[in-house]
Amino acid sequence: MRVTVIGSGYVGLVTGACLSDLGFKVVCMDKDEDKIRALQEGGVPIFEPGLKALMARNRADGRIRFTSDASEAIDHGDILFIAVGTPPAEDGSADLGHVLSVAATIGRHLKSFKLVVNKSTVPVGTADKVRAALTHELLHRGMSPDVFDVVSNPEFLKEGAAIDDFMHPDRIVIGVDEGLHHARSQRMMGDLYASFNRHHSRTVWMDVRSAELTKYAANAMLAARISFMNEIANLADVLGADVDHIRRGIGADTRIGHSFLYAGSGYGGSCFPKDTQALVSTAKAYGQSMAVVSATEQVNERQKLILVERLVQRMGEDLTGRKIAIWGLAFKPNTDDMREAPSRVVIRQLLKRGAQVSAYDPVAGHEAMKALRLDFEGEENGLERFELFDTDMQALEGADALMVLTEWKNFHNPDFVSMKAVMRYPLILDGRNLYNPQALWELGIAYQGVGRRNGMALSFDPVQGDVTEASASRTPPHA
Repeated sequence: MRVTVIGSGYVGLVTGACLSDLGFKVVCMDKDEDKIRALQEGGVPIFEPGLKALMARNRADGRIRFTSDASEAIDHGDILFIAVGTPPAEDGSADLGHVLSVAATIGRHLKSFKLVVNKSTVPVGTADKVRAALTHELLHRGMSPDVFDVVSNPEFLKEGAAIDDFMHPDRIVIGVDEGLHHARSQRMMGDLYASFNRHHSRTVWMDVRSAELTKYAANAMLAARISFMNEIANLADVLGADVDHIRRGIGADTRIGHSFLYAGSGYGGSCFPKDTQALVSTAKAYGQSMAVVSATEQVNERQKLILVERLVQRMGEDLTGRKIAIWGLAFKPNTDDMREAPSRVVIRQLLKRGAQVSAYDPVAGHEAMKALRLDFEGEENGLERFELFDTDMQALEGADALMVLTEWKNFHNPDFVSMKAVMRYPLILDGRNLYNPQALWELGIAYQGVGRRNGMALSFDPVQGDVTEASASRTPPHA
């Protein structure tokens, strides 16, 4: 079989590259001619560890190529993946404009049987709309609508680990409806993923609507775990408990497990925020409410402000004259994705209060500047007090406080002695709970994490921005 992937964004490129590495002849198509030209020349428009090398190897071996010619791409593939974006509309629902445009394009160029696979994250009922768009175009051309089938194959890729997720899946969800082509479609999808099922079956077969809902349900469940732990962390902060101890204690329960129990400054990215909103919107359209999912969203939006609140508690609302350093801008490590990144909310709030903001991210600097310019477009007194630096220590020079917003590995074990020496005041607000509160207390550094802190953080003088010698020597590690 040959494969075509329509949409050369994050999901499309990872899908195309990985399938080509399994030996399939793959064409990746996108209407953005500049993007296709860059891909043909060896460029990669996104940052994902290992993707550039994977694409280069398979391009050299002739298993993957790129085109903006829709007719060529559709003729090539026996299986046509739709992997275009589904951005949120103003009401929170998923905008299916790109998906249905691709479906119509396929209908205008279809000559023989093709299996159309929805890889994009789409609400329940999208496959029916794709079928309708294809059928409309085929009937307009005087062709029978029996020359295609539509199946659902949602992606479960984590940014920063997408290649490993694709090549070593814990499950492959495929939705195939009963109908004229059921057996053929199931066989083709089974053959496509046969490499992953040799030792034991990882494929979960179901109907299309169930597959569409499975993707949203999975992301909503993971998002809910994060928001739940963030609420526990905020309570722990007030009570003087340590959320890291709590995480280990409840994670040891096999019914709960350790995954997605890390408190922090909120989730972001292209999936959780968009998909929880779309799930709520879908339920509303059918007269249902999603109280847990709605609460998950609300908690997350508040959580993005938690470090700013902790800073204001210590320095006051007016941050004029204060310099706040930020380490990490991308919503998570190993990506340059700035979509819904907590750093964007934090930076806006700091600048609003008059602070000078100095930031460093090892990968996402360019994307961050693009996102922030968009955020502050048309506003006065916006980004002139924001500066991006080439190294973490440069950003830290003369800072009144450091906020850690992304858990890049090079932030895990910094030289705290050197950090303290270059900072104006030794205060760290750790939005990813990377550091040991007691170890920093012993070094004379005030530490405020999410749901954990040392005593020096409590005694930080909101006027002077300093810690008394007595508190540094006598206060216990935890509040």
